[in-house]
Amino acid sequence: ISALSFSQLMNVYVGSNTESGFDLYGQHPEFERLHLVESDFFHYLKSVFFRQEKSFYAIWEEGGRYVSAARVEPYLDGFLLCALETCPQERCKGFAGKLILSICDYLSVRGADAIYSHVSKENIASLRVHMRCGFEIVENHAVFTDGSVSQNSCTLVHKMKKSEIH
Repeated sequence: ISALSFSQLMNVYVGSNTESGFDLYGQHPEFERLHLVESDFFHYLKSVFFRQEKSFYAIWEEGGRYVSAARVEPYLDGFLLCALETCPQERCKGFAGKLILSICDYLSVRGADAIYSHVSKENIASLRVHMRCGFEIVENHAVFTDGSVSQNSCTLVHKMKKSEIH
């Protein structure tokens, strides 16, 4: 976590953090909500995420700024791509796709068989990016690493072809 610029990372997640702040801390004044969500997120990264073996953060930078980010953690027979997001002002410029393909390349060299992702069925833009990057829908629901299930999300997978694995 010390290698991350947490403030730059939070700029990537400002949209979803603002929504989460309203959902989780709606009773608090608006100016406190974002701070509370960001504090929760930092605590999660420090005490849970980075303590999991083989988990890592992938970040796409442009001009020294974080523009797209995703968490990657072990899942089933491969890895799970989580929390893929791009800065609101940088969307529709191909950064999420570049990041996904870089993650696929990185993991294929390390022998991963599959990369999964859970995407909201309503998030058409993310579904399209995943499909362009070689993912396909394999389940009409999502089973998260904590065992919870979402019927509002689907599970996608990118199976590594033997020729991709170095």
